Parts: sequence; C-alpha cells; structure tokens
Amino acid sequence: MEKIAIIELANSLVKLSIYDTKNGRFKLVRKEEDGVSIFKDILEEKLLRPKTITGIVSILKIYRNVIEECQVQKIIAVADNIIAKARNQRGFFDEIFNNTGLNFIFMSEEELIKNIYTSVVNSIDNSKGGIVYIGENETLLIRYNRRSTLGSVSIPLGYENIMEGADKSFEQMKDMFLAELRVRDFKFEPESLVVGAGIPFLNLGRIAKKVTKYPLEIDNNYEVSSENAKAVVNFVRGLDVEKVKKVKGLADDRTEVLYSSLAIVSALYDYLKISQITVSTACIRDGLVANNLMIDNQEKLSDLLANSFFNIYEFENKDLTMNNRIANMAGILFKQLKVMHKLPRMYVKPMRVAAYLFDIGKKISFEDYEKHGFYAILNSGLCGVSQKDLLLGAFICECQLADNFSLSKWMKYNDILTDEDLNAVRKLGIIVKLASALNSSKKLVVTDVMCDILGDSVIMKLIVNSDPTYEIMQGMKVAKDYRKFFKKNLQLI
Repeated sequence: MEKIAIIELANSLVKLSIYDTKNGRFKLVRKEEDGVSIFKDILEEKLLRPKTITGIVSILKIYRNVIEECQVQKIIAVADNIIAKARNQRGFFDEIFNNTGLNFIFMSEEELIKNIYTSVVNSIDNSKGGIVYIGENETLLIRYNRRSTLGSVSIPLGYENIMEGADKSFEQMKDMFLAELRVRDFKFEPESLVVGAGIPFLNLGRIAKKVTKYPLEIDNNYEVSSENAKAVVNFVRGLDVEKVKKVKGLADDRTEVLYSSLAIVSALYDYLKISQITVSTACIRDGLVANNLMIDNQEKLSDLLANSFFNIYEFENKDLTMNNRIANMAGILFKQLKVMHKLPRMYVKPMRVAAYLFDIGKKISFEDYEKHGFYAILNSGLCGVSQKDLLLGAFICECQLADNFSLSKWMKYNDILTDEDLNAVRKLGIIVKLASALNSSKKLVVTDVMCDILGDSVIMKLIVNSDPTYEIMQGMKVAKDYRKFFKKNLQLI
C-alpha cells in the first residue's frame, strides 16, 4: 500500500488530502483545509503580502509534519494559476521550498481538463454526455463519448474572479458569463446527459434538496431539473444577506460566492438549454490521484459499480470472494424465481448492491447487522448507481429479515419510492438472505439452483460440489419469511 498526498494552493484555501492507494484503487483517509487571502492580495496589489506568505508557509509546515507522520510516499503539490499573476510569485515559491521542501507546479489547461474528466467518469456511470466544471477562476465545458473527450473549452470566469472590480449584481454577472458563452459557441449534443462538478453545483444540489424537501442527503448523482434550478435561484435571490448566511450545509457558505455561483449556473442552464444536470462530487484532487496511479482506466471503469464495491473492501484486507458468490447466487435466484416474484429487471441493480454489501453492517456491529447495513449502504459513496437504486439497495439489505421492515422509515422516502418498490424490496431481501445462506460454508459448495413449483411449494434443487448439509440447514431458516412474501412453502434438496 502507498500513501499519496495532494496539496492544493487555491484562491482562498490551502488544502491537504491524503489517500491510501492499493492495486490501482484509492481511498481518502485525511483532509485538512485552512483559509488564506491569496485572491484578495493579487486582486488588490498584484502581489502576495508578507503576512499572507508567512501564514501560508506556517500552514504548509504543519501539513509537512502531518505528511511525515502519515508516512506518505508521494506528494503532489499544485497551485492555482491565479498565483502566476503575482509579481513576487518566484520569491513566494522559493520561500515555500526553503521552509518545507515542497515544490509547487501549475496545471496546464490540458491537465486540468484531464483531471476533471477522469474524476467525473469515476463518479457518474455514463458513456456519453457533457461535463461542466465551475472552478474559482475558470469554467470548463467538456464533451465526451465512450470515455474519450471529444472537445472542450475553457472560460476564464469562475465563481471567484467573476466578482472582480466593482460590486456586480446577479444579472450583471450572468450577462458577463453569457457573453463568454456566445463568443465560444460551444454546445452539447441534444438529449445528452450533462454532469455538473464543482462547489457551485454542490451548493445548487443541496439547496434544491431543501427547497423540494428531498429526503436523501447524498450529493453525487443528484439530478437538478431546470425548474428546480430556477426555484433555487429565486429562493436565494429572495433572501436578504443575513438569511442567506443562515443557509446550512453548503460547500462554501460565503454569500457573495453563492450569488456568483448561481449566476453562472443560471447562465449555463439558459444558454445550453439544459433540461437537467446531474451533480457530481468529482474534484481535481481525485483526478490527480487516479491519473498518477498509472492504471488502465478503461479496464477499471468497465463496471463502475463493481469497482465501487471492490474499493470499499480493498482497504479492509477482506476477501471479496464470498460477496461475489452471493451476488452471483442472488442473480441466479432472481432468474429462477421470476415466475413467482414477477419483478422487472430494473430491480437487478439495487439487488446487486444489497447482495454485494449484505454484511457491510458488520463493520458497525455483528448484532442486527442487516439493520446497520441500511445506513452503511446509503453512506457508502457507491458510484455507478442512481440515488433511488442506492436507497432500494439499502432497504433490500435491511429486509434480509422480514421483521426489520419499518413502515415509518419507508414513508420518510415516500416521494422517491412506490408501492411496487415496497413489494420488490421485501421479496428481494429474502432472495439476498437465501443467497447468503447458500454460501454459509464460505466455500463454493452450491454452484447452481434449479427451481420446481409444485402446488403450494417451491422445491430448490441444489447443484453442489460437496456436502450441502450446512447450506440446507441455514437456507431453511429463511423458509418462514419466504412463505410470508412468496406465498409458497420452501424446500431445499
């Protein structure tokens, strides 16, 4: 295992992110952020003040100690291109190097696009579409197809520098950005999925969830329609400054940043005629790590959901063989019992989530691990799955035991879920539990299942490699719940 540290020197923040990396996968294990006034200094005087330099060097000394304590093997230090405008930038970086040994680099536009693109396609499962990334000093528009970029433009306006100069109104900032868009005349293909990344889209999604009373607090893969985006803009513009400051849970809660961000977002929706944007938690640092692991991204991203499963357990040193067998067995049972459950294939993905993570609740407590699995799955950060499918997977995991089902909890998500979903999660919970029972020996004992329906009974004939006594004993413990939802007696032979 190797640790990689990413240090970012941005407009108003110095950031440290430390990742564990193993077998081409990575996991964020520590993050630090500290405020600085780089943008303000450069805007006012075109140089960095001694006080600012001293503060940044002090922060970086601390970060260097943290890096050494964490035994980091590789450090990547990047600085925002705004610093290149400072007249004393060379002396600034020399002082950093002399005090910390850190050598900062500027990312080219090509590298920035590459890192954002890599991060986005690691977070959203879509082979063709467009990416919009709004940074502090630039906005990127990227077209891609089959995981290759087809074209891109960079607009030199972000949520920070669009505010430069005299105080600007929301409409003035929106018009400025629209003017830049018109000059470049860059469009996405009609009906293509558009992914939004960066702090402005995180804030857009979080406020939209508040406005619409959306019950899930998950950022990645949240969809914001043009109607909801307009509702957010109207909501924020209708608040006075003090009330805007009280909006909780934002990625950046500065009032002026919220206004400038929404001005850019509003311009993008209008000019590109976007009906919906999917929010991504993608960030530059994740792209930097992924691109520095020197792995075959095409191979890694062939199944984004599977990659997410493996990523969860990679750093637990857990053998995923059993989880894989249970997921495969659940798939077999889903097909064999099709005539009984009568569920469409759209439920296969959430069942796969629950089957792969059937025991993730044990990381919290072995007792009632099926119940703990509900919240563990919701907060797992899985990619390649919609928020609704993630929620269904969490309920399926919990419903491995029929008595675990809580109608009051279900009603909390009533705006997302349907009556058909209720029927599905109960039946699929039993299928996942039966799949785990048929792997009780943690060896490949049962390789296949053949089902015969005879009157009020279903007889499952097990295709085995060795004595299945233990599997049959554990499987028959599911018979009571099976009868409850499938209306048949279960027999294993």
